[in-house]
Amino acid sequence: MLNSSQFTPKYFLLTGLPGLEALYPWFIFPFCSIYLVALVGNSLILAVIKKTISLHQPMYLFLAMLAFAELGVSVSTLPTVLGIFLFGAKEICFEACLLQMFSIHSFSIMESGVLLAMSVDRFVAIYNPLQYTAILTLPRIGGTGAALGLKSVMLMFPLPFLLPFCGHNTLSHSYCLHSDLIQLPCGDTRPNSILGLCIVTSTFGLDSLLIVVSYVLILYTVLGITSGEGRRKALNTCMSHICAVLVYYVPMISVALAHPFMKHVAPAVCLLLANVYLLVPPVLNPIIYSVKTKQIRQALIQLFLKRKY
Repeated sequence: MLNSSQFTPKYFLLTGLPGLEALYPWFIFPFCSIYLVALVGNSLILAVIKKTISLHQPMYLFLAMLAFAELGVSVSTLPTVLGIFLFGAKEICFEACLLQMFSIHSFSIMESGVLLAMSVDRFVAIYNPLQYTAILTLPRIGGTGAALGLKSVMLMFPLPFLLPFCGHNTLSHSYCLHSDLIQLPCGDTRPNSILGLCIVTSTFGLDSLLIVVSYVLILYTVLGITSGEGRRKALNTCMSHICAVLVYYVPMISVALAHPFMKHVAPAVCLLLANVYLLVPPVLNPIIYSVKTKQIRQALIQLFLKRKY
């Protein structure tokens, strides 16, 4: 009778890493360090761009949007991931689970959109450098950021309104994802599944395709530069963004391929990859931009020197 009845569960059970519970104490330091680097690194990027007037340029304003989105992803997953490894807390209430799912997917969609905007920014900077600031004005950048945020919220808004649930309330990750929750409701889940597929296709799929198109145009423009030094400098301005795109999409593709091609591997391996997919970009991107972008590096040094003295 319980299996056939429909009700809204008070809580969900998160899986964590099944079979590796004895190793949880060994995961505490790595995961705490990862979250610390992600939170501090992206917060510093935001702080240094806000305080440094010379960084109020399109490239760095888009970088601030990227840091904000990655902070959102990190903060969304932190309570349940660290709760499992630190305290063995696998229960999450129904409302908190839906809020976490909404937050993770919304910030991920925004992150993908910002990476696309940054690729367009690099194309404009290389194709028409003299009109760069005239084309990408502050109002247009602000409008782009607001549009990306509104888009991510509006796309995700219908998804938390899932169908009534059955007795099963166990999820397969350390956090709440739409792909997990859509398997639990009773009744017809096809509308929600189709909507989720449309969101993935129109965001991550379309964004990645347009990023590739942008870099084809960038490469074509760079090849038209007669000076070898000019070509090198033009491509060098894109290196940080190329690394950010790879850091974002390579783990995503790895997770997508892991499920069909790693069926005989322990489930904990696939779940660990899923955690890595969400945690790697917020950790590496601040490091990449701090190391490879001279202006960011100098601004960070000045920020620390001012605090020291």
